Amino acid sequence: MKALLIIDMQKGSFTSSTPRFDAFGVVNRINQIAKLFRELRYPVIYIQHDGTGTREFVKNAEDWQNLDELDVNPNDIRIDKYANDVFYRSELQLRLTALGIDELFITGCATDFCVEASVQSAIAKDFSVTIVEDGHTTGDRPHLKAEKVIEHYNWVWRNMIPTKGRVKVESTEQICNLNPGL
Repeated sequence: MKALLIIDMQKGSFTSSTPRFDAFGVVNRINQIAKLFRELRYPVIYIQHDGTGTREFVKNAEDWQNLDELDVNPNDIRIDKYANDVFYRSELQLRLTALGIDELFITGCATDFCVEASVQSAIAKDFSVTIVEDGHTTGDRPHLKAEKVIEHYNWVWRNMIPTKGRVKVESTEQICNLNPGL
């Protein structure tokens, strides 16, 4: 069974002081994949960073909210996270186990922090993982432009050694148009 993870696509991560590469395009592609997952009756899971302890991304505050442009369905699952890794002290593993999920499609923000940590953790937990090549974003770093960060991590993930499952990096087009049944 498959599930789509949408990590940290929250208002507080997309501000004028924290611009993200191709944010509009990434949101549109996430919406496209989420629609397909719903049509196939696979879970769509929104992961939202709860930084109440740090006074950033305080649960239910404006910066904690998902972006208005995301097509969030009332039946979608929402899970709070408390560190870069979505599995760390969250209810994600319990929910995935209860739903019989063994394959994750991963999207979100930020490529080099929460997306990367979550990919590594999912692999270590023996999930098969597909990272949506054009479905994650980040900002420019002091030594590297965001586009290059994304390119680098897509390369890293393509060359990972899986544990029990498999690791793939596929574009939205490959996922939605070439494999419509996933």
